[in-house]
Amino acid sequence: MRLFGPAFAFGLFTASVALTQQPIGPGHLFTYDDGLFSPLEDLSFVSSEVHTTLTHPGFPKHSVRIKKSHVFCDETVNSYTGYIDIEARHIFFYFFESRKDPDTDDVIFWTNGGPGCSSSLGLFMELGPCRVTSENSTAFHPQAWNENANVFFVDQPIGVGFSYAEYGEAVGTTEEAAKDIASFIAIFFEHFTKFKGRAFHMAGESYGGRYLPVFAAEVYDQNTRLVEAGFTPINLQSVLIGNGVTDFSTSLLSYYDMQCTPASVPPVLSIAQCVSMKQIIPRCKRWLKNACLERFDAIDCAAAAGFCEKHLAEPYEDTGLNPYDISRACEGGLGESLCYPIINTIAKYLDQPTLREQLGVDPSITSNFSSCDDNVSSLFVESLDLFHRTHLHIAALLERDIRVLIYVGTYDWICNWVGNERWTLDLEWSGREKFVREELREWTVEGKKAGLVRSHGGFTFVTVDGAGHMVPYDKPKEALAMVQRWLENTEI
Repeated sequence: MRLFGPAFAFGLFTASVALTQQPIGPGHLFTYDDGLFSPLEDLSFVSSEVHTTLTHPGFPKHSVRIKKSHVFCDETVNSYTGYIDIEARHIFFYFFESRKDPDTDDVIFWTNGGPGCSSSLGLFMELGPCRVTSENSTAFHPQAWNENANVFFVDQPIGVGFSYAEYGEAVGTTEEAAKDIASFIAIFFEHFTKFKGRAFHMAGESYGGRYLPVFAAEVYDQNTRLVEAGFTPINLQSVLIGNGVTDFSTSLLSYYDMQCTPASVPPVLSIAQCVSMKQIIPRCKRWLKNACLERFDAIDCAAAAGFCEKHLAEPYEDTGLNPYDISRACEGGLGESLCYPIINTIAKYLDQPTLREQLGVDPSITSNFSSCDDNVSSLFVESLDLFHRTHLHIAALLERDIRVLIYVGTYDWICNWVGNERWTLDLEWSGREKFVREELREWTVEGKKAGLVRSHGGFTFVTVDGAGHMVPYDKPKEALAMVQRWLENTEI
């Protein structure tokens, strides 16, 4: 089941500040001399002509190449692009400073899902500071999340977007990907003094429901080792997951509700289809529980998920409706554009040679841009990565005072609000009883109902009325209001 595409040796030592600079190829390397670590200190030292390379003694296999991208996408702020280099693997990222106060505002990490889809979709279609309007132009986006936050958009894992590997290396599990992301975050924050101790939030959507709990847990656990070595820990404050697949089993079983009850729109399948589907649900529950949840048998779990998807998901695919928005027909073809033609336009925009040069895209990348990479998706499918739920990571983060926001557009089918509400209510953690007792209440934007919310003890579940899978795309004003309230730790 593909969630954003067709259905479906730490050894740290204490740092000091003696700076050495050596020319390395076309850029500059800021490194440590005789065991002395030399942070770059400020983004103003980053060149717009060549990449500046950042290293960290605790991560000898990792480095970061970064360049200033001038007025790219949003001329009101500084923007940067670059690569997280892990030997022969290279992960591309964008970074935009806050429009309000980059020296004090929080930092948000954003990833799209897939697995295998580029965060350029989040950047140019959803919450970024500009939106692509044609193959060679963008428009200023007033409801961007960098209105009052510094925001990263990361093409991860290896092979996604402008990310690449030199010798065919690849990542096929979320746990592998998490180590690279956590290392990157540590290197970036250690080099730029003004970000040390800054509130940090990890956000994303769709397969991000699998990614983000594991990524955040890796950042949290890595902090212990950073402190032991004399470095500043990352001030991880929260995780935000939009229309995520945190528990694949509840997502799969909730397809009945979305198709055969008025959970969001009137039923879209025939009575005969719904009756047949209803009769399958008990068998699916038992099989998924026995093969995937109580114990994990790779062969049996894959068979159970395949059987249930055939009976619960395939009937919807036959309707021609958009799996990411049950209120509309699929436009442009699911395989071609994920039912959103603008995605093809974004890809063509990123194929411009002059733009790639401005962004510092590695010249070895000569192929046309692909918004979602099938090879990456296949690797995750082969490892059965989806079937490893991340609800326990969420519970563990909550117990450590890391806030968690689960937000869901009510029109999404593939990672819908019904399944997401079910796992949040079932989650075992110390605040569960009080969370479950909280009634859903309305939340508003400019005096108008925006959806429903349930919240207790740092755990919040939010629905966004009239939004599909990509909430910031469909409801940018409501999405920004939600995020701003979340960053301020005020009631949504």
